[in-house]
Amino acid sequence: MADKEKIIALGKAVIEAEAQALLALNNRISNNFYEACELILSCKGRVIVTGMGKSGHIGGKIAATFASTGTPSFFVHPGEAGHGDLGMITSMDIIVALSNSGETGEIITLVPVIKRLGVKLIVLSGDPNSTLGKNADIFIDTRVEKEACPLGLAPTTSTTVTLAMGDALAVALLESRGFSKEDFALSHPGGTIGRKLLLRVFDIMHTDKEIPVVEESTLLSEALIEMSRKGLGATVIANQRNQVLGIFTDGDIRRVLDANVDIKTAIVEEHMTAGCKTIGVDSLAVEALKMMNDYKINALPVIDDHGALAGILNMHDLLRANVV
Repeated sequence: MADKEKIIALGKAVIEAEAQALLALNNRISNNFYEACELILSCKGRVIVTGMGKSGHIGGKIAATFASTGTPSFFVHPGEAGHGDLGMITSMDIIVALSNSGETGEIITLVPVIKRLGVKLIVLSGDPNSTLGKNADIFIDTRVEKEACPLGLAPTTSTTVTLAMGDALAVALLESRGFSKEDFALSHPGGTIGRKLLLRVFDIMHTDKEIPVVEESTLLSEALIEMSRKGLGATVIANQRNQVLGIFTDGDIRRVLDANVDIKTAIVEEHMTAGCKTIGVDSLAVEALKMMNDYKINALPVIDDHGALAGILNMHDLLRANVV
């Protein structure tokens, strides 16, 4: 049976080793890092990331992070590049090569062609005097004292450090480009992030005949019928100019009944929530969610640019749209 204390200690030792390596990396972000960012920002093509083995896996993630944060990028396997995929690279591109040793044969084989194309080469490596280090237009130092692997063989600390440097580049580029939440959402339309940043109130609100609405002089009994017919747990009260005066909800019904109000003679204006919260049609759906949560309400009238009633939204609409 495995020694519990030993296993826990080994796990902690790995985290400590990698944390120390990351702290050491922080001191090496200087002019070369800045120059790499400047070069990428001026690039008219794409950033091509390449690496073998575990570095290749890290390279794929770095390329994906670049691409999703405003820097057009993709990963090219160096072995495949030597057998035709190099044709994907143009003279307007930049190559970011990952190699802890700086002596990865598959990447070194590509260097003469890269130079002939006039493509700039950024190398992330632990050895500036390596073959790749000497051929780099910009060298970024990602050396580590040792791997977290007790054998000193499996790429562990070195891949963590390389990944962190890739993230540092991506975020620095993101900020420099003025990349916004909306820009990010456009590259993530299928996920929760995209829905929260792209989905607007007008995309999911009820409109036209689906809106429960009555005038201020309507009897409570008729207002209740309108609420029941539309099934949204509320009715908006609007004047003849279609301006929102208030809202009458399920909660208001309970208060009316507790007060023994005669719903056949009382008018809705006397019992509505006047000056209710509203939201604009162009607002983000996530803003509507925040408003509902902040004010503990389940229905929200939607108004257009002129302040006229344009729709209504309730919490179930947000749930169906996966905004919640």
